[in-house]
Amino acid sequence: MREIKVLSLLSCLVFLSLMLTNCSQKKLIQPKKENTLTQIEKADGWILLFDGQTSDGWRAYKKDYFPSGWIIEQGAIKCLASGNTGGSTEGGDIIYNQKYDNFHLKLDWKISKAGNSGVFYRAKEKLDYIWKTAPEFQILDNENYSDADLGVGNKRKAGALYDLISAVPQNANKYGEWNQIEILAQNDLITYKMNGEKILSFRLWTQKWNDMVAKSKFPELNPDWANVAKNGYIGFQDHGDNVWFRNIKIKEL
Repeated sequence: MREIKVLSLLSCLVFLSLMLTNCSQKKLIQPKKENTLTQIEKADGWILLFDGQTSDGWRAYKKDYFPSGWIIEQGAIKCLASGNTGGSTEGGDIIYNQKYDNFHLKLDWKISKAGNSGVFYRAKEKLDYIWKTAPEFQILDNENYSDADLGVGNKRKAGALYDLISAVPQNANKYGEWNQIEILAQNDLITYKMNGEKILSFRLWTQKWNDMVAKSKFPELNPDWANVAKNGYIGFQDHGDNVWFRNIKIKEL
């Protein structure tokens, strides 16, 4: 009887040990809370540009308020679809109300079916649209958007420096799925990453840059487009489609 009791006790102890181990493992694999910074990120100089709950710090391009065509939904900044490729009168492009020069920007995005949007940086607040003053990280549903194949060599697909340099590899997730991107601006050197991979890099203000821009559509929109500002605003495009942004964080370099 004593041996049976000892074995039963040992079995209980083994069971409790396994339960504690499983609980510990579950704690370790808990997903990171969205729109937050880790202690390591904070110590490394990262700051959030979006708290997951409010539009604090964001406003419409060339306006002093956050437009009604954008909302905060389930921890993301969402542009409401209007069907207008220029964006809605209640929406329009939005910018973060601080200028940045050298920085490392990270964020997540997802797009609706056949949707189009973009992330802009070093934007000037001068002309009627943000895309007339700033380079763009293209956001797109590559499979369903009608314009996806019009750019020569995939220069209008997701991850491209819009209309100028294509993303290699083409690694964007399909519509409705989140993508994680990074933009590094280090003086004249700009680097794009998406879903953990470097997809392109280029240098501003060089002869190669000027020649490339001269062959694009941008000089017709703004003769001074190639002269990208050394510091400027970060912005998101209202292209008339549902698009979501979250985990927006930046580190100044």
